[in-house]
Amino acid sequence: MQNEELPRNRHATLRVVPMPADTNAAGNIFGGWLMSQVDIAGSIIAIRRAQGAVTTVAVTAFRFLKPVYVGDVVSLYAEVTRVGTTSITVDVMVYAERGLRQSSIAGTVEKVAESTLAYVAIDAGYRKRPVPPESR
Repeated sequence: MQNEELPRNRHATLRVVPMPADTNAAGNIFGGWLMSQVDIAGSIIAIRRAQGAVTTVAVTAFRFLKPVYVGDVVSLYAEVTRVGTTSITVDVMVYAERGLRQSSIAGTVEKVAESTLAYVAIDAGYRKRPVPPESR
């Protein structure tokens, strides 16, 4: 097993530890749980860039690379890759720092998923609005 590293010189947008209630019938973390965490991480960065509310309009890519286990520290790194008139595209990379459940791999880091999501900036009436220019 190759031990990867968390991205250097970047802060995780979100970190979370999955619990037993988040498992599927096979005992691994349910894919829907991981997709939810990816959407949360993506929306955090999209809201910052949009300077206000956004809504998810598409998951244009999602790859599950390896399973996630109870006790892993799941770190999600989100990055804006494109800004349109009203839309924001975000890539999210997900890493698992192996934890308590599988002591034979404790201390290792693995990339477990990657995704691309599209968000649209919305106003108080839930209508599309322009994404403002990037503030400095």
